[in-house]
Amino acid sequence: MSQSALQKKLKKGGQIEAASVSQEEVAKQAEALGITYFTVECDRARSRSAVLRAVVKAVDFPEFFGGNLDAFYDCLCDTVIDQKTGLCLWFHNLHSGDPTLEEDSKAIISVCEDVVEYAANNGRSFSFAIQHAGRHPDPEPGVAPVPYSGS
Repeated sequence: MSQSALQKKLKKGGQIEAASVSQEEVAKQAEALGITYFTVECDRARSRSAVLRAVVKAVDFPEFFGGNLDAFYDCLCDTVIDQKTGLCLWFHNLHSGDPTLEEDSKAIISVCEDVVEYAANNGRSFSFAIQHAGRHPDPEPGVAPVPYSGS
């Protein structure tokens, strides 16, 4: 994706094809346009609630965040409105190939697409990129998985 095409997408809002541009370039262009940028680290997330917790951690949602898709939509809309120009989220290593995340990934994308429309109707932009990471590797026998908290 060319620099001018990326800038247009960031200004207009919508899904950015993560395969066509680097995360660093998106962050750099968002900053240049005055758009708030967050990276959502999804690598350890194995469920929808874990992906939403990763969003909460990245965006610093309020304490009352409910953790369901309706609350996700509401908080994203509030966060977009709180920004001067707009908001961009990069979902890093979303394991959308995991059976438990396959449908939830589609639902999260659907919510993001709804927020794009909401932002446009309110004079802001919302863009997002999903860097898909396929399936998590199968666990090794006798080795406990690393908890989501990393501890």
